[in-house]
Amino acid sequence: MAWNVAAVCISPSWLPLPSGTLAQVAGRDTTVKLCTVVGFPSGAHTTVTKAREAVLAVECGADEVDMVVNLGLVRDVRWSDIEAEVRGVRSAVDAARRGVVVKVICESAALSDDELRATCKAAVVGGADFLKTSTGFHKAGGATERAVSIMRETVGADIGVKASGGIRTTDAALAMIAAGATRIGASATREILAGMPS
Repeated sequence: MAWNVAAVCISPSWLPLPSGTLAQVAGRDTTVKLCTVVGFPSGAHTTVTKAREAVLAVECGADEVDMVVNLGLVRDVRWSDIEAEVRGVRSAVDAARRGVVVKVICESAALSDDELRATCKAAVVGGADFLKTSTGFHKAGGATERAVSIMRETVGADIGVKASGGIRTTDAALAMIAAGATRIGASATREILAGMPS
């Protein structure tokens, strides 16, 4: 079965995948990208560590890199440092291979609306292709329609917004799309797609 998903996300320790594995996972759809995470799940790693993780991931076949923002920098209102962190990962990834998508996980449920807006702005200036709601591991929770709406309003139409964390039903996925998400991150892909209108 081909699910026509954009990417399959795996832990970096599973890279590189044996030949043909991604096609098997993705239902033989060769357009599906391979994604992994860096600075996961806390985001408290140094920029150098995140950049090195990202380069290793790209060298091992990742087409997309999801980096977790440093929440300590957010709390300290250090927007230029967040921008620099994202730029460091972006530059490292581009040096390893052009065309790799960089997503910044904001951990939106842990942020105030103003913190979320400022984090999104800093990440975009730093070179993010996408802003992503959450890791799904933070105690504050996962994606909400409100967070997605704020993110979309903040970044405009040209930057991707990925809703991720706690999305398990078709209705929840459609609500996130209506709020402005251009991608959904979910472990319940089969169930969500099964309920989609034909």
